[in-house]
Amino acid sequence: MFTSINPATGQPGDSIPELTADALDAAIARADSAYRAWRLTPIADRTALLERIAEQFEANTRELAEIATREMGKTLKSAIAEVQKCATAFRHYAQEGPAMLEPRRFDTPGRPATAHWQPLGPVLAVMPWNFPFWQVVRFAAPTILAGNVGLLKHASLTQGCGAAIERMIVAAGAPAGLFQNLAIRSDKVDALIADPRIVAVTLTGSEGAGIKVAEAAGRNLKKVVLELGGSDPFIVMPSADLDAAVKQAVTARIQNTGQSCICGKRMIVHADIYDAFLDRFSDAMRAVKAGDPMDADTDMGPLSSEEQRQTTLEQLAAIQTAGGRLLFGGEALPGKGAYMSAGILVDVPIDDPAAQEELFGPIAMVFRAADIDAAIALANDVPFGLGSSVWTNDPDERARFERDIEAGMVAVNAMLSSTPEAPFGGIKRSGHGRELGPYGLHEFMNLKTVFG
Repeated sequence: MFTSINPATGQPGDSIPELTADALDAAIARADSAYRAWRLTPIADRTALLERIAEQFEANTRELAEIATREMGKTLKSAIAEVQKCATAFRHYAQEGPAMLEPRRFDTPGRPATAHWQPLGPVLAVMPWNFPFWQVVRFAAPTILAGNVGLLKHASLTQGCGAAIERMIVAAGAPAGLFQNLAIRSDKVDALIADPRIVAVTLTGSEGAGIKVAEAAGRNLKKVVLELGGSDPFIVMPSADLDAAVKQAVTARIQNTGQSCICGKRMIVHADIYDAFLDRFSDAMRAVKAGDPMDADTDMGPLSSEEQRQTTLEQLAAIQTAGGRLLFGGEALPGKGAYMSAGILVDVPIDDPAAQEELFGPIAMVFRAADIDAAIALANDVPFGLGSSVWTNDPDERARFERDIEAGMVAVNAMLSSTPEAPFGGIKRSGHGRELGPYGLHEFMNLKTVFG
């Protein structure tokens, strides 16, 4: 049985029964059967379903958002925005997707060749709790358009969100088995990947979880996409709009209570403006209001669980033992709930193992860089390469950052965020493959070349 715990109160919420072995096998059989028909369904019918799913998300925005807030603690206003973003993604693939699937003709010696995009089959998605709707939808929308079917293994914390997504898709008129939430534990994933009826797997989660899934996929020669952790740099140069940079730096650290893989965690600031940035950033972070996530005036809700708060506190302690200095914050707040104050670390030894980990909480590490070369070196001196945010109004600096930062994504004069139109993903130990855009659609499709 999965029972949610509201991280704002510590009180138990709804319960969802865990699937038995027989029920799980029946679900896979339904997916396999659904694929046989769905792969032959005209593109126009697939896009019409996506439009109806978008309508379901829009019609039930408040209900869905409240489930996410109760299960993992994000503020209600941010949960509402997440649900609305999901509707946008379904609609994007409904409207723009058919063009992404157009065959491409090639002139070859003696005879032409045409490349066609075709579906593969049931795809397993192993998804995290931090964006419990959006992470799933950026897999589900292209999967449905492609002619594949989806099986979701959601995080234990957010089984209610997983069940709600399935309800929305079914209510939109999806065929039985097209998309199913599997209420199972992580120890069932290996066997699912090995099942011949499942053709591929995608995971968003921790580095450790990614290694396990990649090993299982490799043993079974199945395609895998991994979106793993990040310790994204947030670089600020003297030519930048300092007020805008500070504002977005705060948002990066308190959005989702710091539990986002792509929001800047390491603030790398040019020495000429380091003190000015740190003063303004400190004032703004001290002013962050942690409280009831259902309250519209709350800046930041609790962490997702007591366990996640304890993990963050232990990471903070390890960084301080290594020489990092906590200017303020980073404390467990008294009373009920997994609340924690926003904080700032300085003097962090970047080469210490503790500082090389991803901090999944409302804590910023601020570094001083002598020049652009030092800033880029600091940015790249971690095992991750997911995203980055750079702040400069100098065209030459911008070109250097775009070329030399080792990451899958770079946001210029903005906080990095995902959007259905553009590819999303990282390099190094942040994973491989891409979600969203046409590339995310094509990841789990057969590019079949026909000669003649």
